[in-house]
Formats: sequence, C-alpha cells, structure tokens
Amino acid sequence: MLKDEYKIYEEKMKKSIESVSSDFAAVRAGRANASVLNRINVDYYGTPTPIQQIASVGSPDPRTLLITPWDASVLRNIEKAILESDLGINPQNDGKAIRLSFPQLTEERRKELVKQIRKYSENGKIAVRNIRRDAMEHFKKMQKNAEITEDELKVAEKDLQKMTDDKCKEMDVLLDKKEKELMSV
Repeated sequence: MLKDEYKIYEEKMKKSIESVSSDFAAVRAGRANASVLNRINVDYYGTPTPIQQIASVGSPDPRTLLITPWDASVLRNIEKAILESDLGINPQNDGKAIRLSFPQLTEERRKELVKQIRKYSENGKIAVRNIRRDAMEHFKKMQKNAEITEDELKVAEKDLQKMTDDKCKEMDVLLDKKEKELMSV
C-alpha cells in the first residue's frame, strides 16, 4: 500500500527536477539556443503568446537565432517582447524577420549565469524537500488514524529520505554539467 503512496511523491519530485532542467535550458551558454525564448511571451492580439507559437525559430549559424513570424504584423510585438525580457540581446529587425546575435560570454557574465543556475538548483532542492515534508505529514496522519503502524512510518521516513537524497544528487549532477558548459564556452 505504501509503495503506491511513494509513487505520487516520487512523481512530484521528478517534476521538480524537470522544472530545474528546463530552467537550465533557458540559460544561454554563448551559443544560439531556441530554448532561451521559452519564457518570452508576445502580445498577440491581446493574448500573451509564446514566440514559438507565432513564428518559426531557426539557427542559421551557432551564434544566431532567426525568428520569422507567420503574421508579419506581429514583428514589432516580438521585437518589443525581446527588448523587455532579461535576455540582454538587442534584436535586429529587417522588416521580415528578427535576428538575435549571441555575443561571446565574458568571464563576469559566466559567473553571473553560474550564480543564477545555482539558485535554480537550490530552489529545486527546496521544492523536493518540501515534497518530502508533505509526504511525512501525510504518513504521520495515516499512522495517527491507525492506517499504518509505527514501524511502517519509520520505514516510510527512511525511504522518503533516500528518495529525497537521490533527487538532490540528480540535481547536483545537472548543475555540474551546466556549470561546465557555461565555463567552457
């Protein structure tokens, strides 16, 4: 019975890791990567819309993204959204498409980005620990209501701690990999 309960909390922890992973993907590492646009929404006829839903995004070379809207009237809105974002890149509008040129990262900017991804990682770990806490409260209530024994509660606590430690290690691995990527570009 407890195994089914574990699955619920394990899924929540996996979602936390996926969230951290997508946050990492949005941090640019000096190369053009369309995922940096994931967090930018464009005002499209009064509705905030992701760029990928209103334009094609290509990469003609390793340092450039080319955004070609399907509706030319939205070109100015895309440019405005990019300028207002925290991307730190000035879009070049040629009337048909927007070109984003990614400069080489300076050492200072790399260190800022490493701080940023460490913060994402720590927030992910906090989320995982909160899930563990919620699970323990749930199991303690079950024990109080005599649905599980005290021994089963101790086993659940040990298993949840192991699951939490494993997920935190997984995040550390993702962090190390992204740090190396940022520092080696």
